[in-house]
Amino acid sequence: MLRIGHGMDVHRLVEGRKLILCGVEVPHTLGLLGHSDADVATHALMDALLGAAALGDIGKLFPDTDMQYKGADSVELLKTVMAHLKEKGYAPVNADVTIVAQKPKLRPYIDQMRARLAQAMGLDTDLVNVKATTTEHMGFEGEEKGISAHAVCLIETIG
Repeated sequence: MLRIGHGMDVHRLVEGRKLILCGVEVPHTLGLLGHSDADVATHALMDALLGAAALGDIGKLFPDTDMQYKGADSVELLKTVMAHLKEKGYAPVNADVTIVAQKPKLRPYIDQMRARLAQAMGLDTDLVNVKATTTEHMGFEGEEKGISAHAVCLIETIG
């Protein structure tokens, strides 16, 4: 059986934080605000995977009221999500992530992002896509107030 999931996340850009996207530190004057490392793209992917398996969302699994997740590496959290999927009898087939940000330009980091997510998911890199788009200076992303991300994935039953 195949199941599709969609995830979406948003984080505010602030000074004094690193910008982490898909587990990759991207040089920028601003970073994303959040309880963990605020990796908006990995958060969207985790929600897509959890949604496909009807296992809730990352807020249920990793509540922002739990101090053990303060500053957490979102790729490590993704590995935990993958363990939950396996435990429930699911495996990922592929994933596609879209990052919406006016700046910085992300093209130089996309291959590294894909590789980082693929490794955490136990997939070949050619089964994980990451892309970036701007909003042509419109909305909070275009005004550089925040970054959003969307992700879709396909999972299948195993065993």
